[in-house]
Amino acid sequence: MSKKGKKAKVPLSDEEQLLLFQQKLLAEEEMAKKKERLLNQFLKDKLAKEEHNSALNLNKINTQWRTVLREVKTRELHKDIEILSQTFERVVDCKDSVIKSLAKDLSEAEEQHAHALRSHLHSIDQLLALQRCRLKLLEENYNMELEALTKEFETERKTIIDQHEKEIHYLQDVFMAMEQNYIDSEYESKLEFQSMWDDLKNKNLEEKHFLRLQLENIVEDLWRRFQDALKNYTDATEDRKIAFETLKVKDEKSSREIEAQMKKIQKLQDSIIIFKGKILVHSRESEEQNQDIREDKELVLVQLRKLKAQRTQARGIAQENLVKLTLESSATLKALREIVDKGEKILKLAEICRKFETEEEKVLPFYSSVLTPKEQEEIETMDLEEFNEELGKVIMDYKGMENFWKRYNKVKLEQLSLQHRRAQLLEINEKLREMLRQYLDGISVSDEVLSQLNPLFIVNHRSNLPQLLPMPTAQPGDKKPPATYNIIEAAHVVSHTL
Repeated sequence: MSKKGKKAKVPLSDEEQLLLFQQKLLAEEEMAKKKERLLNQFLKDKLAKEEHNSALNLNKINTQWRTVLREVKTRELHKDIEILSQTFERVVDCKDSVIKSLAKDLSEAEEQHAHALRSHLHSIDQLLALQRCRLKLLEENYNMELEALTKEFETERKTIIDQHEKEIHYLQDVFMAMEQNYIDSEYESKLEFQSMWDDLKNKNLEEKHFLRLQLENIVEDLWRRFQDALKNYTDATEDRKIAFETLKVKDEKSSREIEAQMKKIQKLQDSIIIFKGKILVHSRESEEQNQDIREDKELVLVQLRKLKAQRTQARGIAQENLVKLTLESSATLKALREIVDKGEKILKLAEICRKFETEEEKVLPFYSSVLTPKEQEEIETMDLEEFNEELGKVIMDYKGMENFWKRYNKVKLEQLSLQHRRAQLLEINEKLREMLRQYLDGISVSDEVLSQLNPLFIVNHRSNLPQLLPMPTAQPGDKKPPATYNIIEAAHVVSHTL
């Protein structure tokens, strides 16, 4: 015990007291740093826990709010889908009814056309059969009348010819007989006259003067007798002459009748030829009409085939259009849903951003133009012909979005400025972290610190910094070396002075 007391009473030197004082200071500083570290760690852990809890609660609120919004939106979408499905079914039913009515009308039109065509063809066949029967009856009547007329004409002709021949023979006989009688009587008269002339001449020669008066009387008597004989002759032949004249008139009449009958026969033959020509013309016309009807029938059938093909094509096009419409409607509904979701998201973001707006932004959401009046006038007086029509139309269409673009540009500029400010703050934070790290490395002892150069670490009055070589004497023409300064942290000085 006496030894220990003696050791305790041994006075310490100044260097040992300084070392002890430095050790106490270092221990106190180490304890303060440790408490500060523990406090910082506790605050950091608490802050991290609070941030985690706030993030978790925010996620829970967002999930619950999303479920509520999803349910509301799902109900709205179900209602919209039901309304759209009902409208689509109604439109499809209307289209189906229209298609069915059109198909029914088309089938009825086809049946009516077929019925009309059959009735038309039947009536045409009946008319053709009636015309053929009529032509056949007319031809039979014509042939019968022709045969009767030819028979009658032949019989009349034969009778007339026979009678004419008989009358000609009779008249020839009468004429020959009359001529013979006349010749005989003339010959006898001439003989008698010659004999009497000779007698009278002889007597005249003998009794020329005496018998002149008597001769004149005789001549007158002879002339009178001659006249009487001639009159008797004429009276005797008057009946025959009258019969001859009547026969001649009858012959002329018969010849005229024959000529009339010949003309009638010629007219009948001409009418026969005309009727034959008419029959040929009617037959040709009927054949042409039949041909036209057949061509019309073929055209109608071709048109019917074309209409059927067009109907099938129209059905196919309608089906394709319906499929295309359904696809486009589904794509449109999907795009509209995306647009609605995007709009709701924009509205939500706008509501969230509304909370972070300042009073000035709430009062004046759209900033005034940053252009000078001169620049504004230059833009207004700019020739729009430099732009094409499509670009001009697009600009005019989006002219109402000017305030939106102003606000968007303002937000974008603020975002860029905040990003720039954040980059600056990160850079400053990195510098501060580096300085803090250097300071902590300067006041802490560890293998890493010991392995590095540290001017504050001194053991046995020695530092781990390399000793500087003695500076050579400066020559008049040499440059001065850069000056070195010892830097001491302000926190270190304050902690030691206090």
